[in-house]
Amino acid sequence: MKKLLTVLLKSIIFFIGWTLCVGLIPVPESDDPAVWRFWAELIPFLSIAALSYIFWLVEKKKISLHIFDRPLYSILIGIITGALWLGLSVGILALMGVIRIEGGNSIPLFWLWLISALLNTIMQELLVRGYLYRLIKYGYSTVAAAVVTTALFTLMHGGAFEAGIIPVLNVVTMSLFMTAVMEYTGSLTAPIVMHFLWNGVGSIILGGVSLADDYPHLLNMTFAGNRLLSGGIYKIEGSIIVLLLNMLFTAIFVLSIRKRRLSR
Repeated sequence: MKKLLTVLLKSIIFFIGWTLCVGLIPVPESDDPAVWRFWAELIPFLSIAALSYIFWLVEKKKISLHIFDRPLYSILIGIITGALWLGLSVGILALMGVIRIEGGNSIPLFWLWLISALLNTIMQELLVRGYLYRLIKYGYSTVAAAVVTTALFTLMHGGAFEAGIIPVLNVVTMSLFMTAVMEYTGSLTAPIVMHFLWNGVGSIILGGVSLADDYPHLLNMTFAGNRLLSGGIYKIEGSIIVLLLNMLFTAIFVLSIRKRRLSR
């Protein structure tokens, strides 16, 4: 009981501390939407980075965050897995004829929008699969850490609950998928790369993934036919095809982890 209360108290303080930092630090005003969005993503990112470092020091370094372990290997796995994940999702839907690209847009400061998306991605991964994940895993187990942080990740994407069961399941399985990749590589770098490819390429370039409303998209992706397949107004994250791919990739990495452990 004491251990449960300790883990729970640390988790609450960590999350509330981050929330307070984000809420109390004002976003600098800017007439340029790209600059404003950059500041809006930078503040939460710096807040979670600072809190993660402080809590890591308080733990007297007994909990390793494994953020940049095996960087080249983790980046490579992240790029390959992320590209397959997004590529298969978009490719299958395109072959089925339920999505297509129709025209494009000019995006001023395109590079800054990508940086903002990257900061948002790192912030989410540090918040969910950083200190909190390692704290729960250290105190209990990998399964407990995965369940709790996936619940948090899903609540962070609360808009999915308004969209229906498939978008919610896609958020849940996406979190489990990235957790499995992190456990396989032993580094948070791989899911960060995957998550960024999904958001940066899938949303800002292809226009097929939903981010904050002010994020632009280079190409115009249209959705037609069966909404269960295409995702409809919820884009590809509302598609059952993405759900099936999430489950497939998660199973592959979980089985790979088990096979590696049995071979030792």
